[in-house]
Amino acid sequence: MRLIVTAQNSLPQSPVDQRFGRCLWLLLLDTESNHWQAFPNPGVSQPGGAGVAAAQFVLDQQVDVVISGDFGPHAARAFSAAKVDMRLFTEDVHTVQEAVDRYHHQGLPSFQ
Repeated sequence: MRLIVTAQNSLPQSPVDQRFGRCLWLLLLDTESNHWQAFPNPGVSQPGGAGVAAAQFVLDQQVDVVISGDFGPHAARAFSAAKVDMRLFTEDVHTVQEAVDRYHHQGLPSFQ
């Protein structure tokens, strides 16, 4: 499985970023190989349409799950159409690694 988490920095120990379209980093984890990759969010510097630009980048990475604090309506529609699972941080999740661990062991709420 491939999942992306919104982050404030480029490491799995970095704080999560509550924003999807304006997050600084998108951290990709391939759970089969346990390989992490960090990507600067291409949407962060967009004057408009940040969520759409970030969503297109995420879809290009062929992910199964996206974990963030919130999703804008355009990004949410794109992910729904592509059947990408959207999950939300809970308030006790502080780092990217915690978000992934929580997703795997206890689950995270679905975005609806």
